[in-house]
Amino acid sequence: MTLIIPLGKIKQQDMARVGGKALALAMMAQYSLNVPEALCVTTEAYHAYVTMSGLRERILLELNRKQFEDMRWEELWDTSLRIRNMFLTTPLPASLALELEQSIAPVFARKAAVVRSSAPGEDSARTSFAGLHESYVNIKGIESIIEHIRLVWASLWSDAALLYRKELGLNVEKSMMAVVIQEIIAGEESGVAFGKNPLNESEAVIEAIYGLNQGLVDGSVEPDRWIIDRATGEILSHTPAQRARALVACSAGVRFEPLPSARAETPPLTDDKINTVFSLVIEAESLFDAPQDVEWTFRGNRIHALQSRPITARKTEKAEDQRSWYLSLRRSFDNLKALRSKIENELLPAMILEAARLADRNLSQLADHELICEITERSEIHNKWIDSYWSDFIPFAHGMRLFGQIYNDVVRPADPYEFMDILGSDTMVSIERNRMLQDMASIIQRDEYLAAALRSGSEIEHAVFNKMLDEFAEKYADVVTGTAQAGKQKHALMRILMEMASHPAAEKQTHPAGRAERMDAFIKRFPEEQRARAQELIDLARASYRMRDDDNLYLGKIEQQLNRALDEARRRLIACKLPDIELLTVEELCAVLENPKYVPAQKSAQQKIAGEFTIKPRQLVGQPAGAGIGRGKARVITRSSELFDFKSGEILVCDAVDPAMTFVVPLSSGIVERRGGMLIHGAIIAREYGIACVTGVPDATALIHTGDQLTVDGYLGIVTVGKHAL
Repeated sequence: MTLIIPLGKIKQQDMARVGGKALALAMMAQYSLNVPEALCVTTEAYHAYVTMSGLRERILLELNRKQFEDMRWEELWDTSLRIRNMFLTTPLPASLALELEQSIAPVFARKAAVVRSSAPGEDSARTSFAGLHESYVNIKGIESIIEHIRLVWASLWSDAALLYRKELGLNVEKSMMAVVIQEIIAGEESGVAFGKNPLNESEAVIEAIYGLNQGLVDGSVEPDRWIIDRATGEILSHTPAQRARALVACSAGVRFEPLPSARAETPPLTDDKINTVFSLVIEAESLFDAPQDVEWTFRGNRIHALQSRPITARKTEKAEDQRSWYLSLRRSFDNLKALRSKIENELLPAMILEAARLADRNLSQLADHELICEITERSEIHNKWIDSYWSDFIPFAHGMRLFGQIYNDVVRPADPYEFMDILGSDTMVSIERNRMLQDMASIIQRDEYLAAALRSGSEIEHAVFNKMLDEFAEKYADVVTGTAQAGKQKHALMRILMEMASHPAAEKQTHPAGRAERMDAFIKRFPEEQRARAQELIDLARASYRMRDDDNLYLGKIEQQLNRALDEARRRLIACKLPDIELLTVEELCAVLENPKYVPAQKSAQQKIAGEFTIKPRQLVGQPAGAGIGRGKARVITRSSELFDFKSGEILVCDAVDPAMTFVVPLSSGIVERRGGMLIHGAIIAREYGIACVTGVPDATALIHTGDQLTVDGYLGIVTVGKHAL
């Protein structure tokens, strides 16, 4: 078994053991290009680690919880988070660690290094995993280098890398990782060069920044860009950057430093250095017989080739578009700060104002043609905010994920979701709403006359209760009840309140014991100069956590104003006696309203009869999303009207808990969702109440029937059904 190979001894036939990145570096070094000294930790070392530690079986268990192609983005995040934490908390076997140390120490005992991925299949002519696996810069000391090798191995299972492997049809279960340990070259100018411009094959492209290349690669530093004529080497154009800072090596890793004014006003490369970079990328193209994407750096006037990969063809398939959107969810700390400002200061106020403006319109006074225009406008407004939800609110959820990864890296907790306990919030809209419901239910519990009046439907003579009821109706009733009709709202609310008054509901958990101490311990793990930023990260993550639930409630208010107009249209069409009027689309409702003789295509409502199902599962496996064990009878919810039959102590089973459903969470003893992830709304609310939750259970609403006895294991992500659940 060969664990480590120096660049000079790597041969073409070693590709499967060293990966594309290491092989390219070896070929450049052997071709006499100036490449930093490096070692390759082979895939055999990775294989030995996951086999000897038992990680291989644990990884396969995580990947086989659900068909990989059916995983949503939230589930990919969670799966990769759990796998990564396994690597963080599983040390190398002593014999393996000793062998690695003995091979690395002679070269890197006194040298700082870059530790980067080199997975087989990475950086090939067919595929490029650029940016999907981790690289770590300015790592010092053998112990730290070995630690970061493990982190690079863990990045084999990052959510983005899993998605890419799925799209390429690679065998996820057999994926392995090699690692390059490369001497760091703290260059003054760095960048990338594309031997062939993907947009114009007669051109080459050079991008350059001051400082370390990581600033360009991760998007934190804007580069200058030059377009070069491939045939002559002539500079065709230069697009200058707004030069403000550079990423530099420091004692604690890397840090940003402001550029002196003279540098900020001067491009990173002179014409001579541009020619040197262009010559390097053409040499690499000649060596590899294909146009290359080359990373490089200058120390003084000497250029160093840091890595080279083929320029892969641009894709236009739908899958590539999906991956591009998914990768856009991964945001930097600074980008997330800007996104938070946009959401809190622009988008939410605009959404609230728009919902209020629409709520003020008296729809009953509109003529039919005016109502059609109103419905059309509201539908467009709703679609606009849905687009904003996906482009702004969903990416902001990465604030939680970013904090979780950093927390797990520095704390190494046994529970990969321990960081969620720090993020809990008393200011979430759904928590405030549920608190108001519970306060009203408490009044009913204490006042027998009020309870009797509610049961009989008599007029309520209770000033405090009526005031609270009016305040709740103004704020939340339409979102909870799913209707804008006052009569239906009141009836639905009374049913909810009577159920809550009859049975004690789960209360919002107080801050977990030790939360403050845990936060303080987390912050103190950082050097003094980085602690303010660590506190900022916590604040950002809390806002992200809060918004992950609140955003749908605000969006729900916009949707309810659309539904209010649709309800008015349906009321006017009662005389038409249309079958399945509730199933008509917005366009069909408007068409009938405009022309009563128009006959929409007949709808075939999905038939769901519990007795027709013959599959009787014993156990269903999903994603563990809320710690705890919950037992009770299932209540399967397929439409909002079924929520009002929910009884205290039942298990909520649904496609996904949406804002109109979270009011029953305090009554439930567990939650099971078809959609998955710790960042899904139901999981967040379940964690706030300390209720067991399993998400991402395939066909949950079909395989589980109302009345089935369930045990929900939120630790393992297992739902036991039937007599086995007792």
